[in-house]
Amino acid sequence: MAAAKNKFLTKRYIGFFLAIVVFLLIKFVLPLDSLGSVALSEGGKNCLALSLGAVVMWACGVAQPGYTGILYCALLVLMQVVPDADGVPSMAATVAVAFGAWTKGTMWIVVGAYLIAGAVKDSGLGQRIAYAFMLKFVKSAKSLILSIFALTFVLALLIPHPFPRAFLILAVVSVIAESAGYGEDDRGKLGFLIFAAAVPCSMFFMTGDSTLNPLVASYGANGGAAIGFVDWFIYMSLPMVVATLCTIVLALALFKPSKELVYDREEVLAKQAALGKLSEKEIRTIVWLVIAIALWLTVSGDYLAWVTLVIGVLMAMPVIGEVLTPASWSSVDIKTLMFLTAAMAIGSVGGATGMNAWIADVVLPSTVPANPYLFALLVCALTMVIHMFMGSVMAGLGICVPAFLTFVQGTSVTPIAVALIVFTAINLHYILPFHNLAILVGEGKDAGGYTSKEAMKMGIPMTVVTFLVVLVEAFWFSTLGLM
Repeated sequence: MAAAKNKFLTKRYIGFFLAIVVFLLIKFVLPLDSLGSVALSEGGKNCLALSLGAVVMWACGVAQPGYTGILYCALLVLMQVVPDADGVPSMAATVAVAFGAWTKGTMWIVVGAYLIAGAVKDSGLGQRIAYAFMLKFVKSAKSLILSIFALTFVLALLIPHPFPRAFLILAVVSVIAESAGYGEDDRGKLGFLIFAAAVPCSMFFMTGDSTLNPLVASYGANGGAAIGFVDWFIYMSLPMVVATLCTIVLALALFKPSKELVYDREEVLAKQAALGKLSEKEIRTIVWLVIAIALWLTVSGDYLAWVTLVIGVLMAMPVIGEVLTPASWSSVDIKTLMFLTAAMAIGSVGGATGMNAWIADVVLPSTVPANPYLFALLVCALTMVIHMFMGSVMAGLGICVPAFLTFVQGTSVTPIAVALIVFTAINLHYILPFHNLAILVGEGKDAGGYTSKEAMKMGIPMTVVTFLVVLVEAFWFSTLGLM
């Protein structure tokens, strides 16, 4: 009986019932119509109730996020929250908006990126690069930490998703750590740094995180020109240099292994030698990567997505491909795609129902600060607070970016400046692993070997770093004419 009672006191069960309570309170109890000067429509109220209910479920880990995401989208459709052209609540109109992500390049670039990342990993090319890099540059514990960040940056251009990159580097670092006789505590430190490095290093290139970065770029292109690969790099280069350097300083100060690194270089050389000469599959992968990078540098907007998808698929074709196999489809993470669908639906459905405009009116001040630094700090602070409660980076983007885009309408602040500042505030700042998916994926003995203790140890000082980076963005974006 005691076991049954305890079962209902777990985070999952509490979160499930709390989500239902939140939905019922917003829909039937709270007098939301009396807040703000912008009226909240019935569809907007239903969207808000479902969105916050979904956020509670994501934050509490009620179910795998993909399941929660699909439930959220399905309930939006069943409640017909979006009106049609005549203003009548419509299931067809709601389906078109809630699942509209699948008609845009943002979703398909993720599929293409997963295929390319799978090719780099399965061909053995990624492991070959990692071993060569580590053998050349790792001489001490400090150089190992620096190499983790440098290799993460280099591979961010070749493998367009942070998870396969991180696990690839983890496999190589684990060999070195085991050879050096590091215990679980030191291995956990190094494991955490691999996933922590993925956070700022994934933000340098638009393809550095094919799940998040194109989504942010699509928000930034709202009403303006499409954001290209080169544009993204120019905008984020200086801020992410600062973010990466600050993360490295914290890594060296807080996570240095307890003893100096002395590893069996011959053992690592033997593992490298076991890979043999470059295989035909690796050579084909290199050719397609060169083509992909060349095209990424010359196209923008949805073209970037379709180019990535086409290259990923061509790697499976006979004669010109022969890299991907039918089994390679397993590298396309369907649960992440379902989560991404829901996260994007929050923003799009929120806009169609008036929820975003209502949130902006209630939460944000009446006027936009004229000083770019004050504006950046305001956006950062409010975004951080919302993200700490919501947990999910994508869900946070879905709520915060549309609200702030509404806030700055009629000002000189461009959509891309808003989107990137919000993205920086959400993605760089975490306290617990669930606040950032890259940190969450690496948690546990079967992954990076670390716990929430390491995340908090880095995350708390990262709060200060995030504000610093946002101020750098305010300076940089003003210089570039984005603010």
